[in-house]
Amino acid sequence: MEIIHVSAECYPVAKAGGLGDVVGALPKYQTKLGHIAKVIMPMYRTKFLYNNEWELVHEGGQALGSQHFHYSVIKEKSNKLGFDLYLVDINGLLDREKIYGYDDDTERFMSFQIAVCDWLSKWSHRPDVIHCHDHHTGMIPFMLKYCYGFNHLANIPTVFTVHNAQYQGWMGWDKSHYLPPWDTWKGGLIEWGSSINPLAAAVKNSWKVTTVSNSYLDELKYMSNGLEKLFEYEKGKSSGILNGIDNEVWDPQNDNLIAKNYDIEEVGKGKRKNKKELCGQFGLDIDKPLIVFIGRLVGEKAADLLPESISSSIYQHHGNANFLILGSGEPEVEGSLEHLKDQFKGYMNTYIGYSEPLSHLMYAGADFLLMPSRVEPCGLNQMYALRYGTVPMVRSTGGLKDTVTDFGDYQGFGIRFNNADVWDITYSVGRAIDLYNNKKELYGWMRNYMMTLDHSWDSSANQYISLYQSLK
Repeated sequence: MEIIHVSAECYPVAKAGGLGDVVGALPKYQTKLGHIAKVIMPMYRTKFLYNNEWELVHEGGQALGSQHFHYSVIKEKSNKLGFDLYLVDINGLLDREKIYGYDDDTERFMSFQIAVCDWLSKWSHRPDVIHCHDHHTGMIPFMLKYCYGFNHLANIPTVFTVHNAQYQGWMGWDKSHYLPPWDTWKGGLIEWGSSINPLAAAVKNSWKVTTVSNSYLDELKYMSNGLEKLFEYEKGKSSGILNGIDNEVWDPQNDNLIAKNYDIEEVGKGKRKNKKELCGQFGLDIDKPLIVFIGRLVGEKAADLLPESISSSIYQHHGNANFLILGSGEPEVEGSLEHLKDQFKGYMNTYIGYSEPLSHLMYAGADFLLMPSRVEPCGLNQMYALRYGTVPMVRSTGGLKDTVTDFGDYQGFGIRFNNADVWDITYSVGRAIDLYNNKKELYGWMRNYMMTLDHSWDSSANQYISLYQSLK
């Protein structure tokens, strides 16, 4: 099969979160299964762009409303990611360093989607499936069906994956003219809540809808930022396929971003060496359990609870644990954490921003990974943690519930709690300290689960292939 993935992110080209990791890995594993997987994404001005060689494969022009734009498509020459990678460039819109966060994001991603459809319409053959990811590509299934210039592509099956339904790409009807000429009788297929909603449009118009875990699919029917009735209505064409992780990138035996590589036999010594490096960098006590948080500092991740939870844990557990935070997001949360590290110097520290090398070192050097998320469609961090012998501490929601069972349950291997609140987090820290103080049990856990729990993309990639084949 020839599979076209369209996404705003793809690691290591450009990544803001889990979406980038998924699109950077799933096509590679599909290629290994003998299929032809390709990724199309915007041409941001990133290090990856400047550090690799490209060839021009197409140039074209289209309109965004009354404005005409020129676009070009380039292809990475060496196939270094394990699949064909194409970048779409539109001067003045996509030629930016950041992925998101601009006032004209609506115009940027609408023009990107129009360019993708226009380019595909020029192909001399038809791919077997077009797989769109999140709202930045959500108008493509509609445009292929109902925009007059593209509807000769209407028979190409489209699959849409919801990575995070909290972000939907809303835009007013005053921007409906951004769409290429289309059948205006079909306006209901892009509308939700009196506005154009790209996420809703994708759910309505794609042939199949997937979410990144089974539990998240269930949760969307009662917690999807206004789309609850839509997900209930479209449940017949929806399924949950759990994300995987790229075991070649996330491998403590070969990871060149950590201080010391290790396997199951060397996990105790290996993690100790990485923890020593980590604690040395951030002024923490290597002999205390190290609990880390890696992610966006936003309400969705319950990051606003971190300052009070850390403070409460340090007081209630008499300073018997250390904390390290890596992430960025809401300024108030960033400020509170920065203030806290001055107040509890030697007990907690922060790195405001994002660093891929530091994240790898934290997975390798930490004893516990805290994920108190209010919403977590799948979560990859807990899978990375397990791969590196780090105990996940997670709230029972979405993909966290699907991938982590509690120590108190039969064959449990993590710490799970029910509520995103300070009390549950603080209590879970106490459980972590107790486990850490029982080194025999902790090292036994590491050896049992570090490499034996298989969260690779092998199974999930096969599930997607089966889904595609069902559309023929």
